[in-house]
Amino acid sequence: MLKKIFCFIAFAFFSIGNAQVVINELDADTPSTDVKEFIELKTPAPFTPLDGYVVVFFNGSSSGLTNLSYYTIDLDGLVTDGNGIILLANAQVSPSGSYVIPNGMIQNGPDAVAIYLGNAEDFPTNTAGTTTNLIDALVYSNSATTSATALMTALNVTTSYNENANGQAANQSIQRKSDGTYEIKAPTPRANNDGSGIIYNGITTSFSPVSPVNEGQNITITFTTDVAVTSALNFTLSLTNGSFNSSDFTGNLNITIPAGSNTASTVIQLLNDGINDGDEEMLVHIGTVPSDFIILNNNSIVRVNDINFSTLPFGTPTNPTYGNVTSTAPAGYYDSLEGKSGATLKQAIQDIIANPAVVRAHTYGDIINILKTADQNPENNNQVWLIYTEQPRSKIDYQTGNSIIGKWNREHIYCQSRGNFGDLYNLPPDGINVWASTGPNDIGAGLSDAHHLRAVDGQENSSRNNRNYGVDYNGPIANPTSSWKGDVARAVFYMAVRYNGLNVVNGNPNENIVGQIGDLATLLTWNVSDPRDDFEMNRNNYIYTWQVNRNPFIDFPKLADYVFGTNVGQPWFAALANAEFNRTPVTVYPNPAKDRITISGINTNGKIEIYSALGQKVLEQEFSGETQLDLDLTSGIYMAKIYSDGNSITKKLIVK
Repeated sequence: MLKKIFCFIAFAFFSIGNAQVVINELDADTPSTDVKEFIELKTPAPFTPLDGYVVVFFNGSSSGLTNLSYYTIDLDGLVTDGNGIILLANAQVSPSGSYVIPNGMIQNGPDAVAIYLGNAEDFPTNTAGTTTNLIDALVYSNSATTSATALMTALNVTTSYNENANGQAANQSIQRKSDGTYEIKAPTPRANNDGSGIIYNGITTSFSPVSPVNEGQNITITFTTDVAVTSALNFTLSLTNGSFNSSDFTGNLNITIPAGSNTASTVIQLLNDGINDGDEEMLVHIGTVPSDFIILNNNSIVRVNDINFSTLPFGTPTNPTYGNVTSTAPAGYYDSLEGKSGATLKQAIQDIIANPAVVRAHTYGDIINILKTADQNPENNNQVWLIYTEQPRSKIDYQTGNSIIGKWNREHIYCQSRGNFGDLYNLPPDGINVWASTGPNDIGAGLSDAHHLRAVDGQENSSRNNRNYGVDYNGPIANPTSSWKGDVARAVFYMAVRYNGLNVVNGNPNENIVGQIGDLATLLTWNVSDPRDDFEMNRNNYIYTWQVNRNPFIDFPKLADYVFGTNVGQPWFAALANAEFNRTPVTVYPNPAKDRITISGINTNGKIEIYSALGQKVLEQEFSGETQLDLDLTSGIYMAKIYSDGNSITKKLIVK
């Protein structure tokens, strides 16, 4: 029975009204440790929403990263003031900005900053400068002898401005004149450069402790004006937002800043309702204020974490457990693979996992709900676990707008563009009981195949883009991890068998070639070095409840070698493949040991973990083949767990 009507009409609407936002002022080179940097934007009309715009900062020349982006600010939700101005600044800039830029973030130059139509996700770190959708750009430096010539060409800018033209770079800024050119003079943050316009008294909201906070805590909300008020300033607050309502807090919402003062505070008690109903967000909204005031960071969000969360009986990918979660594959699910080899084996696998009489396809919208369970953080059911960055994030931080900062979204391990999945299944969620039949030629189902979709940090998703694994992408540059690599390998192997037209190949294939992804040699290594753990088996089991198919390379990691690796052409027998490791005479000697052991009996990549008698992991190390390992452990009895080829063995180890 057909459960979907596959017609999808997308309406894209983008309105910028009569706005044409420009870079009005830039102060990149400031005194001491660069804590007073800012960029100021301006629109012709006052109170103009900046939805749909993004500010991008580019390196002019730094460690070979010429012409590449290093910092992005999504302007969605920001609005200019009565002068048509908005200030984006370090926290110590006075008067305060509407958006806080981390200290030292804006580089002194030769560099550039540009405004584009678009979103932050369109400009992941190291994106090349372009004139596509460019609205305005400023190329600058702090020296008369250097300029970002490559950026000038890329952004089609003819002039570079020197902030140090008067020898006062630390005390002057680059300011736009009425004719569109720039001059260098004393900074005028949040004011027209010619001295005209309205002088607002800004109201800034701050929190102690800072977000996030927990149920049961008190949070102090402080309101500070740029200058002391001449008469009492009264306003009201609202804190409700979605499921966060008056039953979740108590406290005074009527605020008065006394005459002669510039600050007032209120203490809000966050109530613990004793129910695990998920993390929530408190929205701090200031009501109406007099016309000579401006609210700088109104509608600030405070995350309120639910302290009544539950846990799962297995570890996270960075602290994995093994054997606590077993496969839920029905008896006989893989029997048809026995004794087959080569192309016949690969076809037999596809006949199981792409059987149109059994396998189900769901919508891309359903994936959000699938991942909230499949990728749930075992240590907190209100969070998902993010691949690549290997960290938890609240489920409510799923990206629904244009900003990707602090958000999570859906990562296609086999990239969308390289699979050419299309939009046939790009539909809203409709639940587990609504589905369509799908077979090996239904490439569109790859868009929403949960076996290769993972929860991922929004910024890291953009950084990975559609790059090949191993030869081009190895995870976050600043925080490389390895606990996700086997998961990726097994997902790619699944996709290359599940769908006709997809393949995993050696090397770094061109990203424009549809149906190819690399690097096979790397992925085969990752399949061994990062063994299948309970987290991965649990998600395989859960996805099976939706799609009624499994990833066989999770159930039998060794199977990858028989389809793609060193055992190609050899007959597959599940019992023998699982028994190989335990039949191998793996030894750890000497035992008792003193300061060194040798691991023998393994000819491929492996990993050893050593645990104390109290169950604390005291050592973890990857190795290849027979390995000698130095120890720095106190005398006692330990347990050594050795992993290889997706299997494990435990040895008692005595240290003298």
